[in-house]
Amino acid sequence: MSEAALDLAGIEKHYNRGTEREVNVLRGASLSVAPGEIVAMVAPSGAGKSTLLHIAGLLDTADAGRVRLGGQDMTDLGDRRRTRARRGDVGFVYQFHHLLPEFTAEENVVLPQLAHGARAGAAAARARRLLDVVGVGHRAGHRPSALSGGEQQRVAFCRALANAPRVLLADEPTGNLDPETSDTVFAALMDLVRETGLAALIATHNLALADRMDRVVRLTDGRVT
Repeated sequence: MSEAALDLAGIEKHYNRGTEREVNVLRGASLSVAPGEIVAMVAPSGAGKSTLLHIAGLLDTADAGRVRLGGQDMTDLGDRRRTRARRGDVGFVYQFHHLLPEFTAEENVVLPQLAHGARAGAAAARARRLLDVVGVGHRAGHRPSALSGGEQQRVAFCRALANAPRVLLADEPTGNLDPETSDTVFAALMDLVRETGLAALIATHNLALADRMDRVVRLTDGRVT
């Protein structure tokens, strides 16, 4: 069996809200995702799925537990090494695309590669390949304002995978789209993940989409089942 691309072990996260009692959001959550595997995470609002995704993607730190990417322990890395690992090993997609409005679709996919040290020509070529995979290559020269919501989200997928990460983390990536567009965009995401062979953990309320993934887990009472 191949080594897990993402391994979360015993993740705990607590918050103190003013004078109120401590809130235990995550209570020993554990989860492994293999390379090439697409896992749906289903959870009610407020269950901690965004917190778990942020910890998995090194945007936040856990109070206890370990985070491993590709077998490497990321838990105790310093800020500079965490930032580099986050840029190169993890791709994020959110419910809203957050594309840079002054840049074209292609430029939005090129920029993270340049920030990670890629050459301009190679970055542009990879951007065009990714955009072609999700069916928006013909829109590469358009700015986000000229793209539909579904097209913008497909560009956001490409941007998340621009640096060939080990893991894709997505938080309700089709949550602001109508059902037909959501289905089209999700199919493009599946194609992109299969094309690149990375591991994907996708939080969603859409049970129909979740059932199309390789595995469904639930986050309940701070634990993954």
